[in-house]
Amino acid sequence: MNIEQRLTELGIVLSAPVPPKFSYVPIKQTGNLLYSSGNDCRVNGELLYQGTLGRELTIEQGQAAARQCIINILSSLKSYLGDLNRVAGCVKMLGFVQSADVFKDQPLVMNSASDLLIAIFGEAGKHARSAIGTNTLPFNTPVEIEIIFEIKD
Repeated sequence: MNIEQRLTELGIVLSAPVPPKFSYVPIKQTGNLLYSSGNDCRVNGELLYQGTLGRELTIEQGQAAARQCIINILSSLKSYLGDLNRVAGCVKMLGFVQSADVFKDQPLVMNSASDLLIAIFGEAGKHARSAIGTNTLPFNTPVEIEIIFEIKD
């Protein structure tokens, strides 16, 4: 499966990643593993949504934010690798969902991100995952995601 072609089929356009504003790198490699930094749901420098799930935002808005986080991670990954076909698989996803105390559907929010990775990478997109609720995230983003990828030699 050609990943670039699959992105086109899904209507996903990867823009150039925004350089970090703070002291970290978007992607860190050790051996054949790539660790992404946490990504929020920015589109053209602006957050797709701001707020808290179970208060200002719906599950559907959280799911859209989670999908945008994945697109942003893939933009950084493509910039780092040059070719997304070098990805052997998705190992682990860690997702944070800014949640009201009564909100317990973090897995539903994160599942949209998991589904997108599987739609893009097929079986190689299946991964271990944690979905964590938190009362606050940087810049009032509703979702932040980081992923560990395995790459081909």
